[in-house]
Amino acid sequence: MSERRTPPGARGGPGARGGAAGGRPTRQGTTRPTRGAAPQTRGVSSSRPTSGAAARTPSAGRTTSRATTRTTGRTAARSAPQKSEQKAPRKSPQKAGTAVRATGRGTVGSGAPPRPRAGRPGGRRPGDPERRQRWIMVAAVLVLTVFVGRLVQVQIFQGPALAAKAQEARTTQSVEVAHRGDIVDATGRVLATSVDRYTVAADTLAIQSFQGGQRVDAATGKAVQDGALGVAQLLAPILDEPPAELAAKLNGKKQYVILARNVVPEVQRAIAKLDLQAYIRTDLTSRRTYPSGVVAGTLVGFVDQDQVGQGGLERAYEDVLAGTDGKVTFERGRDGVEIPNSERDATPAVPGSDVQLTIDADVQWKAEELLDDAVSKSGSAYGMAVVQDVRDGTVLAVADSGDVDPNDRSTSAVANGSRAVKDVFEPGSTGKVITMAAALEEGYWTPGSTFTVPYRYTAPNGETFKDSHEHDVQHLTLAGVLAHSSNTGTVQIGEKIPEQVRYDYLGRFGFGQPTGLGLPGESAGILPSRSSFAHDARTPYTILFGQGVAVNAMQATQVFSTVANGGVRVEPSLVAGTRAADGTFTPAEAPQKSRVVSQKTADSLMRMMESVTGEEGTAANARVPGYRVAGKTGTAQMWLPGGGTTYMASFIGVAPAEDPRYTVSVFLRSPQSSIYGGVVAAPVFSDLMGYTLQKMDVPPSTTPSDPYELTW
Repeated sequence: MSERRTPPGARGGPGARGGAAGGRPTRQGTTRPTRGAAPQTRGVSSSRPTSGAAARTPSAGRTTSRATTRTTGRTAARSAPQKSEQKAPRKSPQKAGTAVRATGRGTVGSGAPPRPRAGRPGGRRPGDPERRQRWIMVAAVLVLTVFVGRLVQVQIFQGPALAAKAQEARTTQSVEVAHRGDIVDATGRVLATSVDRYTVAADTLAIQSFQGGQRVDAATGKAVQDGALGVAQLLAPILDEPPAELAAKLNGKKQYVILARNVVPEVQRAIAKLDLQAYIRTDLTSRRTYPSGVVAGTLVGFVDQDQVGQGGLERAYEDVLAGTDGKVTFERGRDGVEIPNSERDATPAVPGSDVQLTIDADVQWKAEELLDDAVSKSGSAYGMAVVQDVRDGTVLAVADSGDVDPNDRSTSAVANGSRAVKDVFEPGSTGKVITMAAALEEGYWTPGSTFTVPYRYTAPNGETFKDSHEHDVQHLTLAGVLAHSSNTGTVQIGEKIPEQVRYDYLGRFGFGQPTGLGLPGESAGILPSRSSFAHDARTPYTILFGQGVAVNAMQATQVFSTVANGGVRVEPSLVAGTRAADGTFTPAEAPQKSRVVSQKTADSLMRMMESVTGEEGTAANARVPGYRVAGKTGTAQMWLPGGGTTYMASFIGVAPAEDPRYTVSVFLRSPQSSIYGGVVAAPVFSDLMGYTLQKMDVPPSTTPSDPYELTW
């Protein structure tokens, strides 16, 4: 009889699995039940759960197990353990090898152990924690790698460039304006100086982010608004500007918009108290002022809004006065305040040097006052005057009539410059001194040489000349021709002087060349070329008495200073030297000197010119009480650009004649009361020379004059 085998599913045990009858064979030759199959029983199934396991039922409020087992065979029994209060499940005999369908965690069978719950067909398998942790680690590593890579890129490769860009955004630069040097007269009196002022500017781009916050408008008591309106509320009362107009200026995207210039320090301090440094800046500048006003106004000149010289001495000595601006480079925060302990680079400003003039403000003032009075009395268009020290060429005054105040920019008068160096005219009879110098120096004539002088005279080349007024034939010496200012007598003297010599002496006395003052707009005058004489028969004679050439007032004055200085021409100068900020004084370069005529010729000319102011001369009005005066009158005809003519009346003289100290020249254009220099210009000379001599403490003359004979 064959041995009876017990199905594996009928075996009890904690690890028993249910399987279908006829499972696949195992290594021991037994059959392994198929997953999900009901366990086989040896006999009739029992209604009690095996191994004491309680079966869950729907009546207990629990969800019945979804795990089911499929039965293979002829019948399938549904078995579900029930609680005692429920009906027992219907029993059904099972044949050996048939599967029993189990419900819940237990299986229905006689003494069969509980089966584990079978998984739902096609359901998700339980998660693997280790696998999940591996994926999380991989993701974390990837993220970390990205961050590290970016960090390396920023810190190592892009680091220097980004740091430089950030520093550039924080770095700002402010200019420290160099103090412009002063212009002072010979005594130290200030003619031009600079005072601290401020330029108020706005960063309109930053103002867009301004927050009024808790601020209150002090003027209206209202809350301060945001943006440009709020800044305008705070700033408008200080700048004395309507808020609406100021707000319009503050709208924009520019980082530097100028709101006001030349703001005084009191206003700047009020702006600083508003704590608007991130939006409003106040840059230190300077403003040029002229304490002496109209005194030497045309001579001193002026500067523009950037403090750059544009006229007169301000322009001529710009490189000395200006100095060098400094700069400060620093880092600042968003509030506009410098970041403490940040990198800072400062280049200090180098102040400009003061320019000390040879001008005496008192003499300058007196000259201007006298000119204004003379212009008014004579009806002249304008007047000019020059005062020069004959010993060293220094100029004490270069005066123009009319009030010109560099502080007043309502007119362009200050931009016109001094007429004494830019306007040219024929010297007239003052030019006869050069003819006399050439005649004496070259030995053609002596002071006592005699001439028969008619009112009208015809030269050998057919050209006819006449004197300024009709007269009978005169018997004059060389000194007499000069004293009486005779044109016809001068032509006779010049006939003996070669044309080239005449021309050369004009140049030796400085005609046709700059004076050396270096003032803007200075004219060198007009001196015809020597070759033009070949085509002009008249000019070689007219230059003998100061016509046919043109000079400025300084050039005409220089002729007499040369004679008074013993025949040595000294280049005129306006500047005594410069004084640095540390007080170091640097004298100006010594002026150039050149001998024009001998001392003997110069002395003879001085005696001859002294006769001009004598009883028989043309300039008795030029006398200065207590002093001997030598000089010459001038009345030059001037051609007007639009046609017609006018006159320049002048007198140039030296005092004291026995020991010359100063030369004074006076010029009046288009005088209406009289065209003669001895009448309108000589009195002005007398007053100005007298004032200068007393101001400079020049002792009066103690020796009498010794004039030459004027007639024969």
